[in-house]
Amino acid sequence: MPSSRTHPDSRFELVLLAGVLAVLAWSGIGPHDRFTWLLEVFPVLIGIPALVVTYRRFRFTRLVYTLMAVHAVILMVGGRYTYAEVPLGFWVRDTLGLARNHYDRLGHFAQGFVPALIARELLPRRSPLAGSRWLPFLVVCCCLALSAFYELIEFWTALLTGGAADAFLGTQGDPWDTQWDMMLALIGSIAALALLTRLHDREMRDLAAP
Repeated sequence: MPSSRTHPDSRFELVLLAGVLAVLAWSGIGPHDRFTWLLEVFPVLIGIPALVVTYRRFRFTRLVYTLMAVHAVILMVGGRYTYAEVPLGFWVRDTLGLARNHYDRLGHFAQGFVPALIARELLPRRSPLAGSRWLPFLVVCCCLALSAFYELIEFWTALLTGGAADAFLGTQGDPWDTQWDMMLALIGSIAALALLTRLHDREMRDLAAP
């Protein structure tokens, strides 16, 4: 979100917040599995308070806040139905003649796409990396590290809870599901840098302008 010097009010961000909270409430009403819902939406439950508390000290660009909101919706929809049972994924499967529900692939693509812009904004503004040629490489590394850590969380959850974590894992019988997840996060991070770098730079310049 731009600073108050550039945008004297926060109506845009408040609308995004209200929308995310509305989807969160909807997703929590009669989800397919309450335990899986909690696991899937946990990043949203910790992310919203963190962003609210730090809003005045560190405001992201509106592009990044918008992408965060989209990612949150993807997580919450997956939490309500479980990723393997999302109706949109079934529609795509039947329309394209696919072998499985690929909604989880969308989630892991977003897991690279959105954090890439978050890291690309955090690193230059809170480290000496502004203008560094290493920034794109380090952003992709951050996204891959995040994806790998998420796969470890799934692994630890499966060890601790056994069959209760099946819906959370959402492998749908694919022995290469973990590798697919990390590859899609990698593709998502590269796609974000390729498609949005120029727009992101413009928004960050506007944010810093007196």
